[in-house]
Amino acid sequence: MAHSLIFDEAAFRAVHLINITMAVYVVNAYDIHDFETFKEYPPRVAPLLLKYGAKVLAMDTAPKVLEGKPRTMNAIVEFPSEEAVHNFYNDPEYQSFIHLRLNSTSNCTMIILKQFEK
Repeated sequence: MAHSLIFDEAAFRAVHLINITMAVYVVNAYDIHDFETFKEYPPRVAPLLLKYGAKVLAMDTAPKVLEGKPRTMNAIVEFPSEEAVHNFYNDPEYQSFIHLRLNSTSNCTMIILKQFEK
C-alpha cells in the first residue's frame, strides 16, 4: 500500500519558514598537514564568524575516539540559519583567504546539520 503525503499550503509555508530561521550546525573535520600556513587562518575567520552570528560550540585538535579515525581539527559551529552559513562561505572576504585552509589541510569533511524542532 503506497502512502502519500498531503500538505496544506499554510503548513508547508510554516515548515519552510522554520527551516529558514532555525539554527544549523556546521561540523568540520580535517587533517592539518601544514601548521605554519594554517595558523594564519583562525585569526582571519573568527571575525567573519561573528559577522554572520556564528558561535564555535566545540573545537578540539586531540579528540577522544569512540570509533573511526580522528582528524587533527574537529569543530562544531552554530549558525542562526542555513542562509547565514552560505552567506559566510560565499563572502568575498572569506573567499580571499580560504586558500589558507585548503592548502594546509586534507581529508576535509564539512557538513550542515539542521537543528531538531523544539
